[in-house]
Amino acid sequence: MTIAIVTDSTSDLSPELCAQHGIRSVPLYVLFDGKMHKDGIDLKPAELFAGLKAGKKTPSTSQPSPAEFAEVYREALETADEVLSVHISGQLSGTVGSARLAAQDFGGRVTVVDSHLVTLGLGMQALRAAQRAREGRSMAEIVSELERVAAQADIRFTVDTLDFLRINGRIGGAAALLGGLLNIKPILTVRAGRVESAGRVRGHKKAMQDIIGHVGKYVAAHPGARVALLCTVGGEGYLQEVRAGLSGLTFEDMGDHPIGAVVATHTGPGTVGAILEPLSA
Repeated sequence: MTIAIVTDSTSDLSPELCAQHGIRSVPLYVLFDGKMHKDGIDLKPAELFAGLKAGKKTPSTSQPSPAEFAEVYREALETADEVLSVHISGQLSGTVGSARLAAQDFGGRVTVVDSHLVTLGLGMQALRAAQRAREGRSMAEIVSELERVAAQADIRFTVDTLDFLRINGRIGGAAALLGGLLNIKPILTVRAGRVESAGRVRGHKKAMQDIIGHVGKYVAAHPGARVALLCTVGGEGYLQEVRAGLSGLTFEDMGDHPIGAVVATHTGPGTVGAILEPLSA
């Protein structure tokens, strides 16, 4: 039985990575400057933030339609026996709901999984699923592994401002950090599929130290852990600070990844973080 892997653009996997691993990615949308843009295709985060700086209205995002998923599933099933479709947390987007509606028309040949994560947390699940599918694992085996890994995965990140999360309604349990003291940096995570507070520190330097320290503790507890670093526009320098701080640690390095337009719409410029995943579960 062959299994095709489908994800969505909030995985922040590059087109090259998707092509390399045979992953199909369905784009979400950003409504900005009066136009609907496909994430990763029609709009880049740098263009988005430049427009906001010029005074354009704050963008909004929306999920693909069931029809768009159905089209991708039909194409995938021309060469595969089944489809595993893994997506952004249902607590953050209606994308997984659209995928499940589409899957109903394929007689059980499409399995939809809520990753309970976002950005490279989702992306690494899609990569893992593609690897297991190449190894000939069954659908039940792959889904079970993804569920176990998601329970142990971790995201640690910081943003320059909570305004973007607040405006777009994705702030979850981090709302208590609003209105904090000057130069207080929020430390955030994703728990049960929602953005939650993991603490706060004073100043940029301590925020980077927090992320580095958290990664260190995670890889010590999970030998062989997989680690990906990510940032939005304006966070490239921060990312390099984190990368330098991790130089003495041992882990499976999944690389540095830019955050796409949809996720960047909710986190804002200057975001930096780490995605952590056990080697196996």
